[in-house]
Amino acid sequence: MKFRTDINGLRAVAVIAVVLFHFHAAWMPGGFAGVDVFFVISGFLMTGIIFRGFENNNFSLAQFYLARTNRIIPALAALCFVMMLFGWFYLMPLDYKALGKHALSSVAFISNFIYLNESGYFAADSHEKWLLHTWSLSVEWQFYLLYPLVLMALHRLFSLEKLKVVLIFSALLSFVVGIWTSINAPEAAYFLLFPRAWEMMVGGIAYVYPLKLGQGKKRYLEALGLLMIVGSYAFISAEDAWPGYLALFPVLGTYLVIQAQNDSSFITGNAVFQKLGAWSYSIYLWHWPIVVAIFYFAWPSYYAYPGMLLSVLLGYLSYKYIERFKFRRDYSRLIEIVKIKPLYLALAMIIVGRVVYKTDGFDTQIRAGATSEKAQFLNHYANEHRQLDEAYWLKCDTYDALDNRGTYETDPSCVTKQGDGGVFLWGDSHAEALSLGLRQLLQPQDIPFYQKTSAGCSPSLTAMEGSASIAKQACDYSNKLAIASIGEVNPTLVVMTQAKNHDTQDWISISNKIQQISDATVVVVGPVPQWEPSLPKVMTKPRHWKKDERMIVDEGLDLKVIATEQAMMKKQPTEEYHYLSLVQDLCTVAEGVYACRVRGYDDTLLQVDYGHLSQQGSIYVVNEVLGQPILDLYQAAVH
Repeated sequence: MKFRTDINGLRAVAVIAVVLFHFHAAWMPGGFAGVDVFFVISGFLMTGIIFRGFENNNFSLAQFYLARTNRIIPALAALCFVMMLFGWFYLMPLDYKALGKHALSSVAFISNFIYLNESGYFAADSHEKWLLHTWSLSVEWQFYLLYPLVLMALHRLFSLEKLKVVLIFSALLSFVVGIWTSINAPEAAYFLLFPRAWEMMVGGIAYVYPLKLGQGKKRYLEALGLLMIVGSYAFISAEDAWPGYLALFPVLGTYLVIQAQNDSSFITGNAVFQKLGAWSYSIYLWHWPIVVAIFYFAWPSYYAYPGMLLSVLLGYLSYKYIERFKFRRDYSRLIEIVKIKPLYLALAMIIVGRVVYKTDGFDTQIRAGATSEKAQFLNHYANEHRQLDEAYWLKCDTYDALDNRGTYETDPSCVTKQGDGGVFLWGDSHAEALSLGLRQLLQPQDIPFYQKTSAGCSPSLTAMEGSASIAKQACDYSNKLAIASIGEVNPTLVVMTQAKNHDTQDWISISNKIQQISDATVVVVGPVPQWEPSLPKVMTKPRHWKKDERMIVDEGLDLKVIATEQAMMKKQPTEEYHYLSLVQDLCTVAEGVYACRVRGYDDTLLQVDYGHLSQQGSIYVVNEVLGQPILDLYQAAVH
């Protein structure tokens, strides 16, 4: 098959979109669809290799796997090696341990399964996972492993013409499954092969059923395809179910561009796109760790510009010195796998990743990243985060019970009636963050305290959207139990809160339901100021490090939370519930710039991560902000 400049240019169209989206999502909201463009291209090329082998009766499974190994593993292993070396000096043990696991899973091509399963209370933010982008390589590799085997088996039963028809029906089946999964199990749809396989098979269909067009029609077909691709980049966003039916736009757009076969196109054939297309795999590999570095070290947002240039430079160097290295390619038998050198690169990284993971990120004095002052500072808050069970009363957390013990049952004392009145706390982990402070406030007053919470679960009267995941199961059960328990214990106050998006929650309906089943006064607590990537990491910036600041101005402040607070404050007061703001008391604003509190009574930070209150933070926020209003509302309700 001759070199297709149009397909090489398409790679540039894909990688530019992905890079722009990751460095600044607002620049290209649907840029993640560039991965879908890559999938279609892979399907086209792989189907071509296999079907040409079938037609000539010389298809070699060993040669097919060898070519994929030589193409993919060396650059990926090099990236993982550099990241492990970088992590040795700069990552704290918890993060280095995670990197070890992710490096191992990346070169073993199972990282999509790992990232799918990494959810829950202490899951790292996606922007702290240095190799998150390798999920797509794992999906492709799994396709490369299974696709030729399935086609070889089917070829024993069907002629080539019938095999082409089977390919169409298989793509349709995968597409239907992809739509269903995107609605009912969106995480699985995003990360797993079968809901994505149709995209690669559409590329295969483009190969087995090529269109014969004149030059004029080629240009029109290419223009339509590019319009569909670029339109998906502009009008689709991360809020859409993906890859659902909307994925048809970039996938069919890529299909049309491939079918156009317009090698004279100025768009895909220009010199810049040809270079970027050639370097696209390596650019894709290197750009995401740079994105994470900007986020992880809380560097200014304008670092995105040199970051993109550095991605291209590293992509070029990787392409020139690693991708183009000539590994031996004349093996013809699977038994000769022991001679394939790139596999040893992968094996070495698997061993390194396993050792780093098993040693808890080399948490020893010999590793610079584990012993620096800043690493110890960050590790202190990471350790406190893992030790909040009693402060947060995780004994009342349904998700924790279901995930760790396989049961919905939480401690009965959380919702067992203790006497008249009381305060009932309902919500997610951010509600749990108030638990310690509220208990210390109420205990001297002999006011009963109840709690029904579940990590990641906002108060609601309806079922959580999505699949029957542990999070959904726990959330639905927790919210039903909260309503039932409020009716049984009849508290004087019900206090509700969640991480963010307070302005989109139907607090009135929830409050009306509470007041139908109890005599409770309803209190909604606003969001706490939140930080990207985390407050401890923001405080390691040179301008904050080792400075006794109680309030700081920093671009790490999550302005989406500020916008939520502003939206809540604009709402008219209601009779159904009382709104207590945290941002109003923890932040000040001057000329549109917010300064927010980061420390309370001592040097301890108010939060252990992006927004969860530390033990001292919980006590401070309740004592200084929420305590008196809650006691006043309680006394007013009693009398």
